[in-house]
Amino acid sequence: MRFTRYCRSLLSTPAMAVERYTKSHQSGADIAMVDLEDSVPPARKEEARRLAEEFFTLPSAKLARSAVRINTLSGPDGLRDLIAITRYRVKPDLVLVPMAESPRDIEIAAGALGPDCPQTEFLAVVETPLGIEQAPAIAAAGHRLRGLVFGSADYAFAVGARLCWDALAHARARVVNSARAAGVEAMDAPFFEVADLTGLRREAGLARDFGFSGKIAVHPRQLALINETFSPDEELLARARRVVAAGLENGRSVTVVDGVMVGMPFFEASQRLIEQFDPLRPDDPRGPDGPTGPHLPTGPDGRLHPQGRTPTDTPNHATEK
Repeated sequence: MRFTRYCRSLLSTPAMAVERYTKSHQSGADIAMVDLEDSVPPARKEEARRLAEEFFTLPSAKLARSAVRINTLSGPDGLRDLIAITRYRVKPDLVLVPMAESPRDIEIAAGALGPDCPQTEFLAVVETPLGIEQAPAIAAAGHRLRGLVFGSADYAFAVGARLCWDALAHARARVVNSARAAGVEAMDAPFFEVADLTGLRREAGLARDFGFSGKIAVHPRQLALINETFSPDEELLARARRVVAAGLENGRSVTVVDGVMVGMPFFEASQRLIEQFDPLRPDDPRGPDGPTGPHLPTGPDGRLHPQGRTPTDTPNHATEK
């Protein structure tokens, strides 16, 4: 399992529901998103673009990554959305590109935003049969693409499958593998039964075990459970500290921790886990042997390197992973 604070959870708010903007930012989601696509009727698209600007200017917007889901780029509304975003006083941290079926979709979005939004990143929503087939190419579309999102409802409808885990397992596995091969994140589709927290816990656990980074929420009441599922517990953090300490003590050679043989991949994964969820502050009086344990030497990409060597040719975007 690989954990991250970047996208454990995402909560969507319709652009027309301005009164819910602040609550969305305060919900506890890693990503708070305003939606210009499915939740907005065609006749109100232009009004939604205008209203959505406020989502990014509110003081509460700093509490989470702020995102916007645009309309599909196969129609004019998607391009109009992008043009409107370039004029926003505060730019979104992320743009979700729905119905992605080619790397060209991400290239078009990045080109349309151009120099007006240099820091804006992208998530590609893979939710069609062609999108699933092209997932490896989409995931490798460029360094501003931070992850793939699986859209289960549209995909199930397109192929005539049941909207259940077993029927969509192949598509989910392809999304995860494509994302990880390209070094980006993978987010699972929503669990649509809002009142069924038992079902949500089961499906979120399956998604985590599949390798997903997080899951979309359809209601704020789902967020606490999703964040918990996609975060390490204290037992896992404690083991990560022991693995890192053993790696430091043994010069990063293969060793045994808690009866399990571990090597460099275990050291790297444990170091990332500690840095994401149990960081030791520079001013922490507990020092380098505090609760996070000692840290192994890493390069600018956050990875461990033999003999402590630091590569100098790491692509800039690798440091964001």
